[in-house]
Amino acid sequence: MKTFFMKKTAAVALAVAMAACSGNKAAKPAETESTEPTNTQTMNITKEAFGEYDGQAVERYTLTNNKGMTVKIITYGGAINEINVPDKNGNFGNVALGFDSLDGYRSPAFLRVNPYFGAIIGRYGNRIGDAKVTLNGQTYQLDVNDGKNHLHGGFKGFDKVVWKAEPIKGDNTVSLKLTYFSADGEGGFPGNMNVTVTYTLNDENQIVIDYEATSDKDTYCNLTNHCYFNLSANPANNIYEHQLTILADQFTEIDGTLIPTGKLIDVAGTPTDFTKPTAIGAHIEDDYPQIKLGNGYDHNWALRSTDGTLALAATAYEPTSGRVLEVYTVEPGLQFYAGNFLNGSFGRNGQMFGRRCAFCLETQHFPDSPNKPAFASSLLKAGETYKTQTIYQFSTK
Repeated sequence: MKTFFMKKTAAVALAVAMAACSGNKAAKPAETESTEPTNTQTMNITKEAFGEYDGQAVERYTLTNNKGMTVKIITYGGAINEINVPDKNGNFGNVALGFDSLDGYRSPAFLRVNPYFGAIIGRYGNRIGDAKVTLNGQTYQLDVNDGKNHLHGGFKGFDKVVWKAEPIKGDNTVSLKLTYFSADGEGGFPGNMNVTVTYTLNDENQIVIDYEATSDKDTYCNLTNHCYFNLSANPANNIYEHQLTILADQFTEIDGTLIPTGKLIDVAGTPTDFTKPTAIGAHIEDDYPQIKLGNGYDHNWALRSTDGTLALAATAYEPTSGRVLEVYTVEPGLQFYAGNFLNGSFGRNGQMFGRRCAFCLETQHFPDSPNKPAFASSLLKAGETYKTQTIYQFSTK
């Protein structure tokens, strides 16, 4: 069985990431047995009820590492619900947007904005122009759910289904393996597709996300995660003071419907230049045509690393808390979205999520790549295996 886009195996890719992270040791793949940790915390995974959707029980799993970091994941949409990490003073806080019950994810106010909080996105993350793709001489009409375009898998993408979950506890890791069967024609895409997404938490304070998919027909596949981050752990604070670095010298120009034109624009001398740490709010309101079209930052950056090996893509730093987020990926692109369409009509624990209270760093193939031959292909051929990996690593300084 072939591997899609020459992705490295999870074990090899993770070892590369560890070597890049100041000498951190590589995490071991999850095992089925565990040993007692030597400190006061316990590597653990627990489950609780989280409601019901479409006649299926929804569960929330809490992954805890030996340092006390916790990650909560719900089976509805396979969504990251919370990420609790320490600040520079050792105080823990939740740096991800989500809700305390399923009702939040199903509320009319949330669904009108449809921000995909923390969810697995598929079959195709980001936009496809005119909601059409052509394969083997046949044109497929996809769900038209974003103006005239297709976005994030359609009306009922992977973010709005209940995933089957299998907890896995290892010596130095805890994992949640999620699986979903996507039937031929779902969202308009051809092929019966089996999808596996595994979240792993290790003692390097990393969330490792491994994606895998197979299809019985040629199709397109571009999976990602749509987590929203505010490293201050307080969504009452906007994200303007976060210092962002993106390892990319170009981004994909967009048209008025946010579809790439096919042209790459150099970031140098523009508000899109994050090659050095730059405050997100420094140029987000600049009078620059691409910023105006995106209503702020909502663009795909063409990453420097293009050979399919795991590499650092972006770093975010919040000065007050001292929290740092590093994003590693094997993907060629990164969508930086600054929460421009959050509107304060929903929230958590009485705290409403206002405009630009959080940001997304979505690893991906370029938007509309099925219709842009010059972009790296997102074609998944029948009988081959799609594999990709992204790591979110948290630290302080």
